[in-house]
Amino acid sequence: MAVTKTNFINYSRCRRYVALDEVKKERLNADVSYDEYKDEELKEEVKSIVGEMYSYDEDGNEIDNIDVEDPQLNVMLPYYKEIEMLAGKKVEHIFGGKTIYSLDTKTQESFDFDEDGIKYLCYVDIYNEQENEINIIEVKATTSNKYLSLEAGYRSTAKEKHDKFSIFYKDNKGIFHLKEDNKNWNMLDEMPEKEYISKRNKLLDKYDSCGKYIYDLSVQRMIIEGDLKQHNFTNKKINYYLAVLNHKYVFDGTYKDGKACYTDDIIDIFDYTKLTEEALERVYFDKKEINSFLKDMDLSPCNLGKYCEYKKPSKCKFCKICMKHIPKYNSSLSYMNNGFGFKDENGDIHKGLDLINEGYINMMDVPESWIKNENHFIQREALITGKQYINKEKIKQALNNIKYPIYHLDFETFPCPLPRFRGEKCYRQSPFQFSLHIERTPGVCDKELDHYEFLSSDPTKDEREELVKKLVEYIKPDGTLFAQNVSFEKGRIKELSEIFPQYKEELLKIHATGSDLLYIVKGQPKFYESIGYDEVEAKKVNFYDSHLSGSYSIKKTLPVFSDLKYDDLDVKNGTEALVTYAMFSSMSKEELDFKYHSLLEYCKQDTWAMVVILDKIRKLVE
Repeated sequence: MAVTKTNFINYSRCRRYVALDEVKKERLNADVSYDEYKDEELKEEVKSIVGEMYSYDEDGNEIDNIDVEDPQLNVMLPYYKEIEMLAGKKVEHIFGGKTIYSLDTKTQESFDFDEDGIKYLCYVDIYNEQENEINIIEVKATTSNKYLSLEAGYRSTAKEKHDKFSIFYKDNKGIFHLKEDNKNWNMLDEMPEKEYISKRNKLLDKYDSCGKYIYDLSVQRMIIEGDLKQHNFTNKKINYYLAVLNHKYVFDGTYKDGKACYTDDIIDIFDYTKLTEEALERVYFDKKEINSFLKDMDLSPCNLGKYCEYKKPSKCKFCKICMKHIPKYNSSLSYMNNGFGFKDENGDIHKGLDLINEGYINMMDVPESWIKNENHFIQREALITGKQYINKEKIKQALNNIKYPIYHLDFETFPCPLPRFRGEKCYRQSPFQFSLHIERTPGVCDKELDHYEFLSSDPTKDEREELVKKLVEYIKPDGTLFAQNVSFEKGRIKELSEIFPQYKEELLKIHATGSDLLYIVKGQPKFYESIGYDEVEAKKVNFYDSHLSGSYSIKKTLPVFSDLKYDDLDVKNGTEALVTYAMFSSMSKEELDFKYHSLLEYCKQDTWAMVVILDKIRKLVE
C-alpha cells in the first residue's frame, strides 16, 4: 500500500485512525464485507461505525459525514495556489539554479521508497537544485508571525517590562535562521538559555501551531532521504526550508491586467535543515508505530488526546466517532476558563480530554471537592436546580454605565490569505458588510425602521471607502458602540482609520465609545473592581443559564432569551457568509439577488439579536 505524507501525518495520530480510515476506504470501494469479521461483536461494531460515517437526506441520497467538503477551503484554494507560485518565483530569484514548482501536483518533483511492503511517497512544493546543493522548500499558507513572535529576554527592571529578542535572525539573502546558527551570537547577551530552549522546543512539538509545519517538513525529509538512500541518487547537501507569508507585508494596491502585483518580500523563508534533522528521531518512531498500526488494524477505542486536535481546524476527521460519548451540552469540558483543570485531594491535576479518559464525562461527574472556581459552582448549581443565576446589582451597574443611543454593530469580514486591496496585510479581516441597529433610548428600537446596513456586491471591487462613509454617516460619537466581542469591531475600525486617514478622526471617536454586550451578560472584572467590588466578586459572572453550557457566544446566548433562530436563515453563520460573498462574482443575476438578500438578513439577525438580548436582560433586573 502507499502512504503519502498527508497519510503519514494523520496515521501518526493514533492506532484507531488507521483502522477507521481503512474501513472508510473499503466502504468507498464496495460494501464492507462484514463476513470477514468472524467475531460477532466486532462485526456489529463495524456496522455501527459505518452507519455513523454515512447518513441519508430526505431524497435517499447518501451523505458522507466524515470526508465533508470544506466550502471555505474551496474559496481560499486559488489563493493558496498563488502563494506557492509567489514562493517559487522568490526561490528562483534568491537561489538561482534549476527550480521546479507547479500548480499541478503531478508535475512537481516527487520522492518515494519501499519498506516492509509500504510505499512512502511525497511531492515537493518547490525543488531547487544547485551544483553542490539541493534545496527543498515546503510552502505553507500561514504567516511568519508565529515564528518571529517566538521571543525571549531578560527582565529590565528600569523599564518594568521584558526586553524581548527573536530567536531568529535574517541573513543577507533575507532567509531566517535560528540565532544559534550564527557563530557571532552570544545567547546570554540577550536571553537566558532556559527561555531560548523553551521557545525552541515549540518548533519540535508536532501539535504546536509552530511545530506542526516543521514536523510536516521532517516527514518529507524522511521520505526524500529514504528515496535517495534506496536509489543512491546523490551525494549533494540537502537543505530544508519553509516558505510562509510575511505578516508585515502591506499591499500597495498595484494591479496589472486585473491581477494584484505582489513583490518578493510578501514571502518569508526559514531554514529548518537542522531542526528537521533533530525531528527525524520522532518521525522514525512514528513510522515504526504506523507500520504496526497498519498490520494490526485495531478498531477498538483508544484514549483521546492532543493528537485529536479537537479544538483546531486540523482536528481529526474521526472525532465524531471517537467522541460520540461526550454530550453536546454540559460535559466536563464545558466548565468555563478551565485550561488549568481541576486539582484533586492528592494535588494531581485532571484536565481536558484526560477527564474524559478517566470517566469524568458529564459536568456533574467532576467531584465537588475538586471545584475551586466560583463560576464553576455557579454552573453546577444552575444545572442541578434548572434555575438561572442572576446578579441583579452587578447587571444594573453595567446597564447604568451605558450611554445612549446604543449603536449595535456587526461586521462580516473576508480573511483573505493574500491582501486584496491597498493597505491590507495577509489574512487581514477585510470588512465587506455591516449591520447596525440604533437603540435611541432603553428598549426603544424598531427592527426595520432603526436598521442600517451596507454590503459590497463584488468581491473583486474595493468598496471599503463606501462602507466607511456609511459608518460615519450612521454612527456618531454621542453614545455607545455596542457589539458582542467588541474588540473585533474596534479592531476593524482602527484598521480602516489607518487606511483612510481622511476619516480617521471620526472613526477613532467612534472607536473610543466601544462597549460589549458580554460586559453586561457575562461581566467585566476590571470595571467591577474599579467601582469597589473585590477581585473574587468582580470575576464572577453576572448571568448564567445551564443551556449556555459554558459558552456566551451569540448562537448560545440568543436561544436563552429569544425564539429567534439562525437555522431558519439561508446563511446561518460567519463561514457561510464569507463563502457566499466570495462567490458573488460567479453567480447568475437571479442567484446573486437571492444570496445578496440572504446575506443582508443574516447580518441583520446578528445585530437584532443583541437588541433582543439586552432588552431581556434589562427586564430581568427591573
